[in-house]
Amino acid sequence: MKSPLAHGMLSKPGIWGVMAPVMGGIRGAMALAALGSMATIGAVVVLALVVHELLQSDPQPARWMVLALLLTAVALILRGASFTLSHLVAFRLETMLRTELAEHLARVPLGFLLSSGSGALTKVIQDDVKDLHGFVADSTPLLGRSVTAPVVTLVVLLVIDWRLALVALGVLLAGVLVLRLAMRDHRELSERYDAERERINGAVIEFVQAMPVVRTFDDGSTSFRRYHQALSAFHGVLAHWVEASSTSGRLAMIVLSPLPTLIALLVAGSLLFASGSLSFAVWVGVLLIGTGMAEALIPLMWLSGFIRKANGSALRIQSLRSEPPLPEPLSAQQPVGSDIVFDSVSFAYGERSGDVLHEVSFCVPAGTVTALVGPSGSGKSTVARLLPRFWDVRAGAIRIGGVDVRHMSAQTLMSHVAFVFQDTFLFHDTIADNIRLGRPDATMAEVERAARAAQAHDFIVQLPEGYETRAGDRGGRLSGGQRQRITIARAILQDRPIVVLDEATAFADPENEVALVSALAHLMRGRTVILIAHRLPTVQDADQILVLEGGCVVERGCHGELLALKGLYRRLWNTYEQAQGWSLQKIRPTGGTHDTH
Repeated sequence: MKSPLAHGMLSKPGIWGVMAPVMGGIRGAMALAALGSMATIGAVVVLALVVHELLQSDPQPARWMVLALLLTAVALILRGASFTLSHLVAFRLETMLRTELAEHLARVPLGFLLSSGSGALTKVIQDDVKDLHGFVADSTPLLGRSVTAPVVTLVVLLVIDWRLALVALGVLLAGVLVLRLAMRDHRELSERYDAERERINGAVIEFVQAMPVVRTFDDGSTSFRRYHQALSAFHGVLAHWVEASSTSGRLAMIVLSPLPTLIALLVAGSLLFASGSLSFAVWVGVLLIGTGMAEALIPLMWLSGFIRKANGSALRIQSLRSEPPLPEPLSAQQPVGSDIVFDSVSFAYGERSGDVLHEVSFCVPAGTVTALVGPSGSGKSTVARLLPRFWDVRAGAIRIGGVDVRHMSAQTLMSHVAFVFQDTFLFHDTIADNIRLGRPDATMAEVERAARAAQAHDFIVQLPEGYETRAGDRGGRLSGGQRQRITIARAILQDRPIVVLDEATAFADPENEVALVSALAHLMRGRTVILIAHRLPTVQDADQILVLEGGCVVERGCHGELLALKGLYRRLWNTYEQAQGWSLQKIRPTGGTHDTH
């Protein structure tokens, strides 16, 4: 069932579709701003009446002055109420959007999250939602005032003197025409500006992140050249924008300023006054009321840019929200056992791309270890990530305990499969809570037992606050080996019957490798294991080895059987042995060391 926000978000494209669930509050804020604008105009009308009263033989302006003060106070109160309401609505929209997007991301295929990248998703959830917040909070009251003020002013002028009203309207229409000319190329230029700004941001991030490499291998000229090129392109777009909009923009500001309207009303009024068809009091009143009519349109120049930016943010939010969630079964089934079967599985990453897996079939009996080996790009990681439904297969089926994974609820599937990948991730939380991930109700004793089994307890207790020490951003306060052991402790605590290992010891130093091997041995004991192997010695004792090439299983068997086949596995093993035979002596030139000085 879709939430009201989701329904509104997908009903209309762009900003108004995303804001649909809070449009009542937005209309309220705009209405308050419009009423405040009307009260302000009313105060000016009363001031005109004060002037009229002062021109009488027995002036009594006090009552009109009190009314003007009251209307001014009402205008200020309404304006404040408008901004208060718009900010409350903006905070509500921001909360709803971030909650809805987070809940939606929890339902989409994990493969979509991996392919999209954390940077792009963070930009939508953080930056784009923030831009919409700013638009609703600050721009909607301004929009209400900018539309209302000229219309109400024109109506009042028509009531007072239709001739001078038409003069003021002529200046207003001239201002609108110039404003349209000023905004003619604004969309194209602003889109180019945004694109170049994104490019320069990327160049800055690349330059800073690559600084260790730059200072080691480069004098900075190559990497700085890319940054300088992005900066030059950005400067060029900015200069072109300023040049293209400066003349028309300045002209629009001049025409919409109070001075042209004042001059037009003075000239027209003087002619009418000289002819005797206009009283001085009415003339002064029109000057007070009508002078600022065109000026009220100036905020529309800035609002168009805000609307365009907010609309772009809204479209990206809608695009993310429209990503279909992983289908949930109508009647979820429970697996019996932990055996795994891949039955003629074919898979492609997109509808227009070719298959990366071709009719892959194999069986992993419960409690056994199956290793996946093969050249880079052969499909090892894809096979492992299809098991927990990072994506759904294009053809065939994957079964756990006799049940197709598509017929299991996400909660049931996740309760059966644990993961230990090379790329570990720890939250900026305590060590204990990082281990508890997946089992937040685990006791401290259970956490410590898991840490001991993962060979992590000894280094944890040496940390400043032990298990209550914060791991830092992405676990930055810990070494790679320590983060890996925390991840293994997490998997041990979850106690799931199936474990997928993207070989955790691939880049470990010898000291850490001993601890990691011991931790992994404890994790694998009695469980069904799929091991993605990067170093062949780690798979020698596997119950079954699957050799993949080009998305197909080309060989299968145990270590000895595969060596005897003298196929791809044997070639990979020979390559490994040759690499192990490498030594510095073999590449050192004969006749002594090479002096580079």
